[in-house]
Amino acid sequence: QVQLVESGGGSVQAGGSLRLTCTTSGYMYSNNCMGWARQAPGKRREGVASINGGNITYVEDSVKGRFTISKDNAKNTLILHMNSLRPEDTGTYFCAARSLYFCSGLIYEHWGQGTQVTVSS
Repeated sequence: QVQLVESGGGSVQAGGSLRLTCTTSGYMYSNNCMGWARQAPGKRREGVASINGGNITYVEDSVKGRFTISKDNAKNTLILHMNSLRPEDTGTYFCAARSLYFCSGLIYEHWGQGTQVTVSS
């Protein structure tokens, strides 16, 4: 059974930084696509960043230059470094995974429960 567990959320002031981690179990981690998505209250879930089985990354324009996605293969962990945070980055952040090498939008088979990020102005 695949499990994804996010951690690292919290409350910060605008301009601050957070590091989100997603610990995986029961999942073929290293060769498949994983990503982060977020959902603000009253809004649809949107993609933030993804990394495919070849460690090629994609970052949405809204966070480009501020967020970085990476994997720690030794720990089977997906990481999202978030810098220069803005109030509009507030939301619940979800880790996601699929059993394919390539990523495709928000098409994932497995989702974590989410971790809350709140950015105050």
